[in-house]
Amino acid sequence: HVQVDVRQLRRDYPDLAQQLLARPSEVLPVLEQAAEAAARHTDDPKALLEGESVAVHVVGNLGGRHHCTPRTLLASSLNRLVCVEGIVTRCGAVRPKVQRSVHYCEATKRFEQREYRDATSHQGLPTGAVYPTRDDAGHLLTTEYGLCQYRDSQTLAVQEAPEDAAPGVMPRSVEVACEGALVDRCKPGDRVRIVGVYRSLAGQSAKGVMNGTFRTLLVANSVELKDKEASQPVFKSGDVRHIRALSRRPDAFRVLAESVAPSIYGHQSLKQAALLLLLGGVERNLPNGTHLRGDINVLVVGDPGVAKSQLLRAVMGVAPLAISTTGRGTSGAGLTAAVLTDRDTGERRLEAGAMVLGDRGLVCIDEFDKMSEADRVAIHEVMEQQTVTISKAGIHTSLNARCSVFAAANPVMGTYDHNQSVARNLSLPDSLLSRFDLLFIALDRAQQAVDRSISEHVLRMHQQAPVGLAG
Repeated sequence: HVQVDVRQLRRDYPDLAQQLLARPSEVLPVLEQAAEAAARHTDDPKALLEGESVAVHVVGNLGGRHHCTPRTLLASSLNRLVCVEGIVTRCGAVRPKVQRSVHYCEATKRFEQREYRDATSHQGLPTGAVYPTRDDAGHLLTTEYGLCQYRDSQTLAVQEAPEDAAPGVMPRSVEVACEGALVDRCKPGDRVRIVGVYRSLAGQSAKGVMNGTFRTLLVANSVELKDKEASQPVFKSGDVRHIRALSRRPDAFRVLAESVAPSIYGHQSLKQAALLLLLGGVERNLPNGTHLRGDINVLVVGDPGVAKSQLLRAVMGVAPLAISTTGRGTSGAGLTAAVLTDRDTGERRLEAGAMVLGDRGLVCIDEFDKMSEADRVAIHEVMEQQTVTISKAGIHTSLNARCSVFAAANPVMGTYDHNQSVARNLSLPDSLLSRFDLLFIALDRAQQAVDRSISEHVLRMHQQAPVGLAG
């Protein structure tokens, strides 16, 4: 294949770049023919073997409205070249798709060829997918399967990233069709950048024809994995100056810890732990293959009304990648991975859960004590080995789930009982407690001085709020 950078194409041939973005179905076949002709005129005889073709993969920043997420893919993007970023949540099986079939006629001693195209092809109208059994004269045809040409195909589901989705709305996803060298380039949980042609498939069902709405599909042209470790925030010169000034202060750790959820009074040790959880430790992979996690897991157990959930929300707002879930509305498969049946092919497929989608990020679990025991066991492996191993329905795989866990729970009786030990108040197994590096007990002390300090802090915060701020 040949990679074409859009930025260089804009600089050298601006008209061609504009046509490529507006009419990719017409321009891409021309580029592939030009690349194939150039490959055949080279001195190297092995540059392009007989029967092979050259695929042109478009890379680079398309810019403007051509760079979008699954939520911003609208009718104006149809039949245009777009770049979609998101998380892979589903990978279908790799299946061969017929391109050319060869048939032999015993009566005439001749071979016949048939070309096949579907709705994802850029050239010509879609053809049928049924092999012919007789020629035009009615003679019987025998299919020569060894001479037929096939092409690998796979379907993916790409969902918008959690940090890009608006709060309180369902995340959108788009179906992606990959062919040739693009299959098996990613797995569930990977963050990808896919350049392709956004199309609508008509005639799929009578319902679609009656309503005038059709199924949409992104025909992939190039698939690129986004390196999450290399993605750094963009700092301005003033930000760098303030960061360097803060690093020279001897009390930098205290200042940063107090900046975590400043609207919450007290909990200094808990805020310091939240800061360390956001920064993370040092991950080590030993030469013998042993993996030592660098992510910190924190559990907060306390009385109702001590701002546990508010602290979780504050940490989620600071973290670049954070996924929130609750104990009652979450199952073990929803946290790790689920095996579902594909509605199109009827095959089993793997769908990533919250902890796999939160790879290299943070997972906040509220109401941790409300989670059932069977579902709670599912996260034991994630918190220590940082992988999700699936062995069911004929699927045996291991997915990365390198995330920190920040959990909040209530004691057994609703409030903390000082007459009982810590283990009796928590009602969590020791095997799970040992996986939390830090365990905090937040108490609601009925003392007049503490209540007065909290009320003064709340009033002071509202008195000094900016003008026009709601609430």
